[in-house]
Amino acid sequence: MPRVSAVAEAVRDGVLPGRVWLYANYHCNLACTYCLTESFPKAARRELGQQRMLALAAEAKALGFTALGVTGGEPFLLPYLPELLVELASILPLVCLSNGTMFTRDRLQRLRPLADLPAAIQVSLDRPEPDANDAMRGPENFRKVIGTIPRLVQRGVRVRIATTVERIDDQERKRLCRLHRQLGVPDADHVIRPIVRRGRAVDHDLGVDARPTDLPAELTITADGAFWSPFGPTVHGGQLDTDLLITRTTRPLRVPADALLRLVQASPPGDDTQLNIR
Repeated sequence: MPRVSAVAEAVRDGVLPGRVWLYANYHCNLACTYCLTESFPKAARRELGQQRMLALAAEAKALGFTALGVTGGEPFLLPYLPELLVELASILPLVCLSNGTMFTRDRLQRLRPLADLPAAIQVSLDRPEPDANDAMRGPENFRKVIGTIPRLVQRGVRVRIATTVERIDDQERKRLCRLHRQLGVPDADHVIRPIVRRGRAVDHDLGVDARPTDLPAELTITADGAFWSPFGPTVHGGQLDTDLLITRTTRPLRVPADALLRLVQASPPGDDTQLNIR
């Protein structure tokens, strides 16, 4: 019987989170006020690429990781993404983050196979009314998002909604929850999380400062290297932040995975996540 890897043991014992994040790209059709990566239409793409992501997913499964996350940028700018998500979800359960504005009829049709796989599309929706939402995310964002979510749900694709805010009062939260239920998204698939003061949020004086111990140690792979968290490979002033860089090496995946495990094991006892960042 093959020996279980140290990484697999750490995941099994809850020492390491089971999810590996893949930054599919860095460019985006939006330029959100609090964007961690300063993404916008003309940002450098820095794509991982389809075959590399599939290889990383297979390595992640072999090492004992239990789930995948795909983020960007806006991953759905990549023409091959629907088919790639189907292939990735056939390897490990996954969640893919999206701003929810790129779902043409053709893309929705190509995503239908996800209905039969352990996969979810996590769509950003920050406020229950258009003006407040669009002030942070861009004109017509609210209209597009609330139009997209039911279309995904109707096709059997699981949808999560992520609300990213500095603060939200009880009444606004109730209105937002009523809205996501009307759109077909249950409470269990709605997360509210703080803005992190990295990337473009720094320039707008938004968000909370987050130490490494405030961020779950989820192995994150980008075109530039491996990072402590999906909140790690951020960009400010056009420069990649490297304070949460683990290794420049991303393959074999065992190299950054082992490096991350050593860092987690070296953390002082009781020094664990303090912020509700998911």
